[in-house]
Amino acid sequence: MSEKHMEIIGPDEKISPVKSGVFGIQHFMALISGGAIVPALLMGLDPSIALMCTGIGTLIFLLVTKGRIPAYLGVSFTLISAVVLVAGSQGIPAALGGVVAIGVIYIIIGAIIKATGTGWLTRIFPPVVTGSIIACIGIGLAPDAISMVFKDAGGFSPIVFGIGMLTLISCIAFSSIRGGFISTLPVLLAIVLGYIVCIPCGLVDFQPIADASWLGLPNITTPVFDLSAILCIAPIAFVIIVDHLGKILMISGVCNRDYIPMLPKSLIGNGIATAISGALGGPAITPIAENIGVMGVSRVYAVRPYWVAATLSLIAGGFCPKFSALLLSIPDPVLGGVSLLLFGMIAANGIRMFVDNDVDFGDNRNMMVASVTLIVGIGMMTSFTTIPVGEFFTIPGLLLATILAVVLNVVVPSSADAANDDADPGQNENEPQSAD
Repeated sequence: MSEKHMEIIGPDEKISPVKSGVFGIQHFMALISGGAIVPALLMGLDPSIALMCTGIGTLIFLLVTKGRIPAYLGVSFTLISAVVLVAGSQGIPAALGGVVAIGVIYIIIGAIIKATGTGWLTRIFPPVVTGSIIACIGIGLAPDAISMVFKDAGGFSPIVFGIGMLTLISCIAFSSIRGGFISTLPVLLAIVLGYIVCIPCGLVDFQPIADASWLGLPNITTPVFDLSAILCIAPIAFVIIVDHLGKILMISGVCNRDYIPMLPKSLIGNGIATAISGALGGPAITPIAENIGVMGVSRVYAVRPYWVAATLSLIAGGFCPKFSALLLSIPDPVLGGVSLLLFGMIAANGIRMFVDNDVDFGDNRNMMVASVTLIVGIGMMTSFTTIPVGEFFTIPGLLLATILAVVLNVVVPSSADAANDDADPGQNENEPQSAD
């Protein structure tokens, strides 16, 4: 592969307004593939408000981190079950109060890490742990993409499958073009191509687009702070924080930069963004995998496009109902086809961490950590298995896998430690040795 083909645009590189705009649209389209609208609908929240809040939240995040971390804050899937339960018994406003509380917890944890430093994080999360967690995140998202590509409401559909595969193959083809501007826009171009193909197949409903107005005001819902609702939702903040850390590690791996020292600012920025989102009627938000996958495919790591994507989300979600209707009209197989590649890129970056850091799988500890983490994490995530704790809170697969990875890394002795114990310098050289 030529050196020109592997050229990348780094996080700090300044690119033209035109390129920033086009790259920003690509990130915006990747967000639509599942990072905003779908989880909001599942929680019973207004998807337009959710889209607007991701834009506002990302702008806040970029300001707090001084535009140094290329990340987009999308909707967290982790809260779906808790928000649905609280909203069903106490109403959406009470659930939003819990979302605001999660943002406050984010800020507190960020301040604690700022005071204590991040050195302990690298000891708790060495490459074998982080690589395994990142691989779980990517592969664990696979069922969402598979369901959009392989079936519609009536089961398996050859047309849906064909369009999904066409979108996937075109995304790969566009990203494989040697050099040139097209190779940096594979996701956007694949979505446009897939959308066009869906029109004659009758998979695009234009009526909601025609009925929607061009201009409108956001339908804001204010939160109600009910203690019981907060106690049901707030503990999930620690689950999302684990996910946040995983995404920051993932971004570090994709961009080949160490963003861990910026984790306090990242968490504080994410906390402020989530608190404001809840105050406006939106969900908890966190860095999402879709846009990290876009960076991996396009090799464009610049931060400027994220400003564009966030602004588009703010305008489209908050003030342009017709644009929101257009986005909602993108068929599932198109979004699923792109997601197949994006989620796979995330998993591959987890494996890449093993290679880049020379993780020794001849070491028993590394083997045990990776094996248990991958099986528990992927198994629970793909089978949608959780561990109930009380009436509202559940432990998802990613959290349990992370806990197991950290604990095993601490308690399981490495092969080097065992070898040192066997070679006890106090042993008498004349003492007979046992033979195997």
